[in-house]
Amino acid sequence: MSASPAIQTEPQDVVSLVKGAGESAKALLAEATRRVRTRILGTDGRIDAGKLEAQQHAAHGLAWLATYAEAVAELGGYAERLQAEGRFGETETLLVRIGAGEYLDQLFSGIPMSQGEMVRPIGSLGLSAKEVGQYRTDAVETLIAEGNTPEHRAALVALMREGGGSATVGASGLDEDMEAIRSEMRRFGKAEVVEQAHEWHLKNEYIPMEVVTKMAELGVFGLTIPEEYGGMGLPKTAMCVVSEELSRAYIGVGSLGTRSEIAAELILCGGTEEQKHRFLPKIASGDILPTAVFTEPNTGSDLASLRTKAVKDGDTWKITGNKTWITHPVRADIMTVLVRTKPEEKGHRGLSMLIAEKPRGTDEEPFPLKGLSGGEIEVLGYRGMKEYELAFEELEVPAANLLGEVEGKGFAQLMQTFESARIQTAARAIGVAQSALDVALRYAEERVQFGKALVSFPRVADKLAMMAVEINIARQLTYFSAREKDAGKRCDLEAGMAKLLGARVAWAAADNALQIHGGNGFALEYPVSRILCDARILSIFEGAAEIQAQVIARRLLEAA
Repeated sequence: MSASPAIQTEPQDVVSLVKGAGESAKALLAEATRRVRTRILGTDGRIDAGKLEAQQHAAHGLAWLATYAEAVAELGGYAERLQAEGRFGETETLLVRIGAGEYLDQLFSGIPMSQGEMVRPIGSLGLSAKEVGQYRTDAVETLIAEGNTPEHRAALVALMREGGGSATVGASGLDEDMEAIRSEMRRFGKAEVVEQAHEWHLKNEYIPMEVVTKMAELGVFGLTIPEEYGGMGLPKTAMCVVSEELSRAYIGVGSLGTRSEIAAELILCGGTEEQKHRFLPKIASGDILPTAVFTEPNTGSDLASLRTKAVKDGDTWKITGNKTWITHPVRADIMTVLVRTKPEEKGHRGLSMLIAEKPRGTDEEPFPLKGLSGGEIEVLGYRGMKEYELAFEELEVPAANLLGEVEGKGFAQLMQTFESARIQTAARAIGVAQSALDVALRYAEERVQFGKALVSFPRVADKLAMMAVEINIARQLTYFSAREKDAGKRCDLEAGMAKLLGARVAWAAADNALQIHGGNGFALEYPVSRILCDARILSIFEGAAEIQAQVIARRLLEAA
């Protein structure tokens, strides 16, 4: 490989530098965790909920610090694997150097939790400058000083322009089988989705059923369902690739698969064999389109306060209550509904999961079923499936459709799906970010100002470079969480980190893409306006960023 003049360090040295810096970041994290833990312990030596809430900035900051430390470690693992395979080329070297240098700099000096909230090891997490300095090893200092430089960013954008149109900037780190799946999904997205997506968005139209049918023929809805139940039996890594590429075409299309993934995971983990054989083959084939019915007005993430009830009447459950933010319910054939079947049990313990079957509706008659009605919620983005508030009035569900035929396990059954759901959401975020990079790079090359293309201006090029760098970081963290899931390991921590970071990366990419478009980006006719709206939801659903940080923090602090 002929190194670019911008790259002064040999690839093998970059690998060792990032691996060493990753170890230093993990050591800093361990010390910060100990410091934060002392603030939130009760007199019994256990986490005090009141103190944890009072120390929310520090706790959530710790979650972000952990996410960055894991991201740097995964960059090192990515580089090491590619080097061993002879695929660690110039583009990959730049992605790793810039990414590690920037994330280490932020990790030691200040990480943005949101636009107006910064967490710093010094002060926020109880560490002094001298203590933090112990972890700024030579590897860390070298990457901070020589990683994210103007020369490296310019060299990366030059390579991006040469290889425009590829599925990813640099090697993804996955094998040939996964890349073949990516190519197939990319071809489908280009042929069936990309040119039509913006019109669907502007008109608030459903994704056409012929597109849904073609997705079913490609196996999108049965990717990870075991072959014995009619699926393809592929790993979660394949789910990531498919979700990423379909969301790159349009998040609505990428999210159709999420409906099936959540329902299938629920039934696989908690259903009886009869329920698995009855529902899973039809979910896999696309004959059944599911929707998840969990959230209620005024409860949001507080599922313990859920009030929708189901009362047993002979061999039937009757559901009464209200749900909100329900995606794609009109065209769904089954609803997985979280209900309270034991009103005497408070909190999570009285919750159960029902599989409610229903006919498909239309815009003219959305809910042709006694006991079910609803109204559409108009939204900024994430269209193509439509969001609804639902009202249940003694909707009848056969007793045999109680998930697992057991009461009081609904919350536990739902928790089993969260790892996969958050991994997939992280993958969708990567797809949205990639879409933003696609339109931004194309516009920056085509738009001429002051006699030259926008991409020729350093600050425009810098935005493009950092989009590519952060997409790669989020991608590696997401694939890592998927590999952990495929290995049968608990990965709620890793999945949460991937989702937390991926959502922020998608928003940053979309925001920068619109900035590159200037005034035209503010015009509805340009797809970047849709991408911005679509990106905004990612840090809210499947666990808002604040809830996600809280979950990560609790795991870290309990394990310390």
